[in-house]
Amino acid sequence: MRPLQQSNDLIVTCGRGATPMLDAELKALGYTTRPVEETALAVTGSLHDALRLNLWLRTAQRVLMPLSTFRARSADALYAKLTELPWETLLRPDGHFSITANVDMPGIRDPRFAALRTKDAIADRMVKACGARPNSGSDRNQTVFHLHWRDDEATICLDTSGEPLSRRGYRIQTGAAPMQEALAAACVLATPWRGASAFVNPMCGSGTLAIEAALIARNRAPGSLRRNFGFMHVKGYREEDWKHLKREAVAAEQARIGPKLIATDISPRALEAAKANADRAQVGDDIEFSVCDFADTPIPLPPGVILLNPEYGERMGDPEKLEPTYRRIGDFLKQKGIGYMGYVFTANLALAKRIGLHSKRRMILFNANLEGRWLEFELYEGTRDPGDQKE
Repeated sequence: MRPLQQSNDLIVTCGRGATPMLDAELKALGYTTRPVEETALAVTGSLHDALRLNLWLRTAQRVLMPLSTFRARSADALYAKLTELPWETLLRPDGHFSITANVDMPGIRDPRFAALRTKDAIADRMVKACGARPNSGSDRNQTVFHLHWRDDEATICLDTSGEPLSRRGYRIQTGAAPMQEALAAACVLATPWRGASAFVNPMCGSGTLAIEAALIARNRAPGSLRRNFGFMHVKGYREEDWKHLKREAVAAEQARIGPKLIATDISPRALEAAKANADRAQVGDDIEFSVCDFADTPIPLPPGVILLNPEYGERMGDPEKLEPTYRRIGDFLKQKGIGYMGYVFTANLALAKRIGLHSKRRMILFNANLEGRWLEFELYEGTRDPGDQKE
């Protein structure tokens, strides 16, 4: 088993489509990246680096630390290999662990079976080595191991994040179809905006886009909002290392002296939730909230960014009923956003065409399992297309 304090591969995962933003984040932190899969990049680092990545990454979901890679052609072979590993060097008999699994292995129909065999192997090894075993279950609030088993190659990893990094800890109140925090950060980081100009977020819902933008503007480490990570529950974790990294992060924060962020929603209830979430994220004073129709959102003098995440009609609303809304979004951007860069993220491609503006740039991003489009519009006189938006 690879020692945690020695440098080796760290695998950082993200949502589908967010790899370019994750790659930029990792390089900005000084790491050299290499692709592993569509939703994963590898860097070189130790447990200390894993702590740093969990603290700073905005678009990532998990930071995995491979412990061992081996050949296994059956569940019994997997179990046998795993029982050989010294789990007692990582786990305490009175602790708790859980298993996640990604399996593409002939003969294994359900990844839960592979996860169960992994759990049994770890528990049996702990009983043999310590005379007792930790509790186990589906909760990912303590030590988490991840099994990646493809064909006959298996890799067992320590999931240093535990709960996905999207769960920052500030969003207790949500709307009907909330956007994940990591996706919201990716949508903001894909724009050139970094806090020096206005940021306008109509249809803000529970405030996730505006809050992530405020965190970016302040250069506040998103992991500083969380109190629990998977790495905190393994032998070898040094609390002082984490406290030192957090002190460095606080020292790197910037005072918010630029234009206020503006967030509006037609729902008073959504605005109350957004305000409460922003206060928990300690950026409530950075965001100017108001209740209004999106078309009545106050727009400061340019330059700046307008970013909307309208209803999709997949989880809420009727797609046909939303067509006028999307047409109004196009009118709003053209009439009130001149001199700005406009952005829309939606998971309804048919409705996106109803915006009626020519997109300068577009990306595919996923909101959970929904394929969406992030669209960029350069707003100047005459941006309205005579026809509908082309896909």
